[in-house]
Amino acid sequence: MANMDLSTLLGALLSSDTVGSMSTTTNVPQSNVQSVLGAALPSLLNGALNQATNQNTASGFAGALQQHSASDLSNLSSFMGNVDLDDGAKIVNHLFGSNSAQVVSQISQQSGVNAKDTANVLAAAAPLLMSILGKETNQVQQQNSQAGVADIMSGLMGSGNMTSLLGALLGGGQQQTQQSSGSGLMNLLGMLLK
Repeated sequence: MANMDLSTLLGALLSSDTVGSMSTTTNVPQSNVQSVLGAALPSLLNGALNQATNQNTASGFAGALQQHSASDLSNLSSFMGNVDLDDGAKIVNHLFGSNSAQVVSQISQQSGVNAKDTANVLAAAAPLLMSILGKETNQVQQQNSQAGVADIMSGLMGSGNMTSLLGALLGGGQQQTQQSSGSGLMNLLGMLLK
């Protein structure tokens, strides 16, 4: 259904260009940026899916995606250099909801990166994630005007096993057989990143 599958999305967010640009923007070492992203992506993507499927937040989230879809992603260094970290922090709070502080603390512990740097990396990553998802949503809706944001997000999330994809992208080649859900996924990512 979606043009972009989960591996493409994760690849874009974990590419050396993206990690290097985020490192420059946040003054956080590249290895720490990668650790935070690896630990945070399941939570960020689940947060986006929750925003898209919750009737109280769906229309606001669709509007935010539309707004971010106009971003020029052809030069990631330039995009990251202009990222508004305050705006990014607001996006993170929306995605994680009332559990935001707790989730950031969990990601900090799993990645082994201090809470301040973790929060900065998340604030840099969130606008990029929204821009990628916004462009993807636009493309799908151009082909099928009936496609809702929730359907597109569900299709994207259902297009691969996030745990094994992240393992491959982060170089942790272990075969993982556990279900990619909730804390099991977070525990597996913790092992992959160690």
